[in-house]
Amino acid sequence: MDQYIGKLLDNRYEILERIGIGGMAVVYKGRDHRLNRLVAIKILKEELAQDTEFRRRFHDESQAVAMLSHPNIMAVYDVSHTPELDYIVMELLDGITLKQYMQKKGGKLAWREALHFITQIMKALSHAHSRGIIHRDIKPHNIMVLRDGSLKVADFGIARLTSAAQATLTQEALGSVHYISPEQARGSHIDARSDIYSAGVVLYEMITGRLPYEGDSPVAVAIQHINSIPLSPREIDPEIPEALEAITMKAMASDVNQRYISADAMLADLEEFRKNPSINFDYTSADLLVTDGDEPTQVLGANTPHSVRSQPAHSDKYVPEEPEPHPRKRQSRPERRDEYDDYSDHGSKLPIILAIAAVAIFLVGIGVFLFVSFFSGLGISGDTVYNVPNLYNKTIEEAQAMDEVVEAQFQIVQGDTVASDLPEGYIVSQTPESGRNASAGSTITVTVSDGSQSSEEGEVMPDLENQDYRIAVSRLEKLGFSESAGNLTIRRENSEDVNEDYVISQDPDPETPLDEVDRVELVVSDGKKAEMVTVISFIDMTEAEARKKAEENLGLVVSGVTEEYSDDIEAGHITWQSINNGDEVAKGSSIQFRVSKGPDPNSTAEPSTAPSTEPSTQPTQTPGGGSSAAEKTVPVQVDLPRDGRETVEVVITVDGERKYAETVETKMMSVVVPLTSSGTRTVTVYIDGQEAWSRAIPFS
Repeated sequence: MDQYIGKLLDNRYEILERIGIGGMAVVYKGRDHRLNRLVAIKILKEELAQDTEFRRRFHDESQAVAMLSHPNIMAVYDVSHTPELDYIVMELLDGITLKQYMQKKGGKLAWREALHFITQIMKALSHAHSRGIIHRDIKPHNIMVLRDGSLKVADFGIARLTSAAQATLTQEALGSVHYISPEQARGSHIDARSDIYSAGVVLYEMITGRLPYEGDSPVAVAIQHINSIPLSPREIDPEIPEALEAITMKAMASDVNQRYISADAMLADLEEFRKNPSINFDYTSADLLVTDGDEPTQVLGANTPHSVRSQPAHSDKYVPEEPEPHPRKRQSRPERRDEYDDYSDHGSKLPIILAIAAVAIFLVGIGVFLFVSFFSGLGISGDTVYNVPNLYNKTIEEAQAMDEVVEAQFQIVQGDTVASDLPEGYIVSQTPESGRNASAGSTITVTVSDGSQSSEEGEVMPDLENQDYRIAVSRLEKLGFSESAGNLTIRRENSEDVNEDYVISQDPDPETPLDEVDRVELVVSDGKKAEMVTVISFIDMTEAEARKKAEENLGLVVSGVTEEYSDDIEAGHITWQSINNGDEVAKGSSIQFRVSKGPDPNSTAEPSTAPSTEPSTQPTQTPGGGSSAAEKTVPVQVDLPRDGRETVEVVITVDGERKYAETVETKMMSVVVPLTSSGTRTVTVYIDGQEAWSRAIPFS
């Protein structure tokens, strides 16, 4: 049994169970007895706790993450750094990783959904970069998808302060090979643009359903990041908008000077694309090539690298002097004969030979470095944890050839053979189940079909109860029943007994002859009915008092606290809450607060000589025509209907002016839309043309 389970840390945090293992630490589920809430506790691995350097790095991580406070970044509640134990207390997220989410969706997302996710990722990176923090390991495995459709970037395990000294790269520092930036693979200096490259790879994978580079070994993949450019997304799927492809490829440019200058620049293009999907950014694949000449070694600012020339978000493209028609590999450098002319005049070849030898030694050094960096920790051990893939409806040979199985070195072993409607030899179930975590080299035991009830033979309706409804739908589609064909209906309802997304009942019953079945209805569980709570007003409470009432009394989760100047609210007291007073929400919902920093010391506004009896809802106009009231961005949550519709059109207006219009999938349950304005405005939400609600929201 794990030595920490059941222990009480600092007489406050009880460790309940282990939920994950990373390169440097073990993550546990715990309970904060002081605030009576569940938390995640990251404890530095025991074998690393004896190493001063690892303890320093772990402490640096806690300092880095503690500096961040953003709705799209996992919150840190507490940090402990003692001679005996190092741990970080973080919010416990109720969701799955973006990688798991993509696997559930078949590996590929609709481009609108990918746009929704990448926008949140870039907002998180913008916040981190603005505080000098580079994540260095952006990948879908480190991004959590919550039930409301929002994302949180997690695991700053190899994050680094921009101002920190650049240490020799280790395997952890390299990040994950499929998402690593070229400069990380080379061991060069990195800055915020390395995170932008990795985010570009994540976007590429979301819209295409595949990674940009694959290889027989991690070294081969890393070399491709350095020397190659990937297949363009529209060559994989012509339905992908050209502008989204341009954004993706610009973020993934091998030359850092051809990438977006900052996360904010990429966000600007994403916003322009969201408003106008047919926009043309005038960007070609030639921009992905590395420019001639070495990049100088220098310290760069995290969010606005000073070595990058000033440029707009979608700047004029870089055009090589002699571009090839369809570049796929990085162009070789032109010979620099001018450096050797003087020596050639004297008939000496020695400098040229020495230069060639130096280049050869450099290339060999890169190979050795990458080999040591990647393979030193790739042995089969319990410390490396992978997500178990879904092997259902595959032959054992197909399962063994899956990328996820090969990468994790999973061993596929055949167990029982059972009666099933799948063809003979196809996998019916597996242990451990898909979505679980397992150590590299673990054995997956599979149960295969004997084909006795195969749909090709037959005859009767299969038993679908207590199955994941996605598997049930897949089986029914093979029998000719689907929602698109109009002969399959899926109805959802709450259940106290059946897990969410599993089939509660079916009509017709199992074993009904198929020739008697015209249509099928599945009743799918939405899980236990959420307990609703009525939100109170937290305005003018202290932050500690608001947290206590929100979490202990109402069962809400405080997901973010930011600060703002206020002339009306005392410093340290709440000025704004993301859920309005009187609204009913599900217990466990996230709420955000703003806390007053007191009056703005830089404010030049003259105090009013005559106090107003009514608060103004409109900003004061300045002589130049501008507004003296600062605009604020307020996240507005829209709960989506659960009446069987797959998609709905959501339109949001502010004082009658349309600010948002998107078609969204109802399975997201809700969407959070940031609205920017000033004063108090009337916000109205329409779903499929029908007004859902309208209320006054303060933007100040």
